[in-house]
Amino acid sequence: MTDVATKHDDIDEHVEDEIKACLSLTEPRSFFLFAGAGSGKTRSLVNALKHIRLRHGKELTLRNKRVAIITYTKKARDEIIGRTEYDPLFEVSTIHAFAWSILKGFNHDIREWLRIALSDDIEELREKEAKGRKGTKASAERLADIASKSKRLETLDSVSSFVYNPDGENRGKGSLNHSDVLKMAGALLRGKKTLQRVVRDGFPFILIDESQDTNRHIIGALFAFQAENKGAVALGLFGDMMQRIYADGVDDLGENLPADWATPVKVLNFRCPKRIIGLLSKIREATDGQSQKPAENALDGVVRMYVLPTNTEDKAAREKEIAAKMANIAADEAWTEPEAIKSLILEHKMAARRLGFIELYEPLYGFEPFRTGLRDGTLPCLTFFATRIAPLIEAQHDKFALMRVITKHSLLMLPERLKAAENQKAHLKKVDEAVKSLLALFSENASPTFFAILQNVKNSGLFAIPDVLRPALAGAEFDISNETAEVTLDGQQVFDEETDDQRAERDIAIGNFLNAPFHQIQLYQKYVAGLAQFDTHQGVKGLEFPRVMVIMDDAEAGGFAFKYEKLFSAASAEDKILAATRRLFYVTCSRAERALCLIAYSSNPSAVKTHVVDRGWFTDDEVILLE
Repeated sequence: MTDVATKHDDIDEHVEDEIKACLSLTEPRSFFLFAGAGSGKTRSLVNALKHIRLRHGKELTLRNKRVAIITYTKKARDEIIGRTEYDPLFEVSTIHAFAWSILKGFNHDIREWLRIALSDDIEELREKEAKGRKGTKASAERLADIASKSKRLETLDSVSSFVYNPDGENRGKGSLNHSDVLKMAGALLRGKKTLQRVVRDGFPFILIDESQDTNRHIIGALFAFQAENKGAVALGLFGDMMQRIYADGVDDLGENLPADWATPVKVLNFRCPKRIIGLLSKIREATDGQSQKPAENALDGVVRMYVLPTNTEDKAAREKEIAAKMANIAADEAWTEPEAIKSLILEHKMAARRLGFIELYEPLYGFEPFRTGLRDGTLPCLTFFATRIAPLIEAQHDKFALMRVITKHSLLMLPERLKAAENQKAHLKKVDEAVKSLLALFSENASPTFFAILQNVKNSGLFAIPDVLRPALAGAEFDISNETAEVTLDGQQVFDEETDDQRAERDIAIGNFLNAPFHQIQLYQKYVAGLAQFDTHQGVKGLEFPRVMVIMDDAEAGGFAFKYEKLFSAASAEDKILAATRRLFYVTCSRAERALCLIAYSSNPSAVKTHVVDRGWFTDDEVILLE
C-alpha cells in the first residue's frame, strides 16, 4: 500500500527535474510552470531556489549576481524569504518594489518619460473636454485633472530626484504613483540599453510567482528583455491562468509561448478533498478543460450550495443558521464556531458590516485617497488610535505596562518637557491626571467615540494629535486653508498639495468617521491582520482553510467587475465579466481543505439551482433553496 501511495503522489516529481534543467548558467532556459490550485506551486519555486543555491550559489556570489523573485503580495514575499532562510542571494520583492529597484536613480529618464506621459494625458483630456458637455461633473473632473497634470508638468524640471514607496501612499512634488512606476519600468526596460545591461548583469534568473496576475507592462517588458538576452537570462513563470482575478495581468499569458520555452504541468492537488477537486474541474471545464487529481490520502469532502432571495433580511443571521446546518452535514461541530470558519465576501464593506465596524470604515472608504491605507491598516488617522490609544487601554490594569506606553508616546514625558518643568512632582501629577481622565471615558466597559477621545487628548496634551485630525477638533479656532502642505505621523505622509475641494472632502470623511465608537478599531485591526472570520474573495488567493463559506451577493457588494448572478444564469453570454467571475469562483472554492459551503443571494433562486445542477457542478441534493 505504501508503494502505491508513493507512486501516485510522486507523479509530478518530473516537473521539479524539468525546472532544474532550465536553471543553468551556461544554457539558461525560460519556462512557464502551469500549476493549478493546491498543486504545491510555492514548493516548486522554493525547490528551484534551493537548487540554484546548491549548484550556482558560490559562482553567483563571486560574480556579484543574484536571483530576482517577483511576488504578488508582501505576505508571499515574506514566506519565500523565510523558506529560503533569508539568503541574500535571493532578492525577493513585490512587483512594485522590483520595478522601483531597477528604476531608482535614473532620474533623467524618469523625468523625460513623465514629460511625455503627462503631455499625452493632458492632450487626451483636452480633446475629451472639447467634445464633452460643459458644466457636468465629468467636465469638472476633467478640468481638475488637466490642472493637476499641468502643474506637475511645469514643476518637473525642479525635481532633482524622484522618490517612491512601494508599500504606501505617494504624495509630493517628487513622488511617483504606483501606476506610473509599473508603466515606466516596462517602457524603460524595453527601450533603455543601460537599464537592460544592469538587469542582465545582475539577475541571470528572474522568477515570477502568480505570473497570471503580474502587471502586463512588466510581463511584456520581461518577455522582450529575455528574447534579446537568450543565453544570458532565464525567465521562470509560476502560475495558473484559471486563478487570474485581477484586471492588469496579461489576458493570454501562457498561449503562444516561444518554441524554446519549457512548459511543465502539475496535475496533483494536495489541498482539496476529492469532491471539491471534482467541482473545480467542472468549473474550469469551459475555460481550458484542465483537471486535477487528488492526493492518495485525500478526504472525500463535503460541498453544499444554499440559494436565498436577494432581499433576505438579516443576512448575517441566516448565514449563521447555514453554518449550523453544515455542522450536521459535515459532522464537524467547528462549523458552529465563527472563528473556525473562513467566510469569503466580495467587498470589504460587506465584511465591515458583518464584523461590526461599518461606521468606522464607510466614511473613510468614501474618500478615494484613503482606500489603500484603509485596506492595509496604514491610514494615519487610524494609526493614531491604534498605536497611541489602544495600547493605553489594553495596559490600564497594569501600572508598569501603562507607564511604558506613556513614556514611549506621551508628549508630556518628553525629556525636554521633564527637564523644563519647574516642579517635576507636579508635572508627573499632571500626567497621571491626563491618563485617568482618558481612561475614565472607558469606565464600565464604555466605548466612547473617536471624537470624544480626541477632544480629551487635546485638552490634556497627553499625545501629539496628527494634523490630519485637527480640523475636526478646531472648528473656528483652526483655519483649514492655512494647514501645512505636508503632515506626518511616525514618518507617514498624510496629504500634500491638496485642492480646497479635496481637503473639504477629506475632512468630511474624517469628521463622520470620528462619530464611530472606539471598539470598532479593534474589530477593524483584527480584520486587516487576517485574523477575523471574514476575508475577501480576492484576498485569500494562495491561502487554505479547513472550512470555507463563500458568500455571493452582487447587490450588497455593488461592484461591476464580478457578477455571480450572471455566472449562475443559463441565459448569460460569455464575456469578460463572466470569465472573470468564473475564475474568482474557482479560486474561492479551491481554498477549502475539508468542507465548502456556498451561499448565493439571487433574484431567481430556483433558476440558479436548475442551472448549476444542469451544468454538472452540483447534484440536486447538494443545492438547497431557502426562503
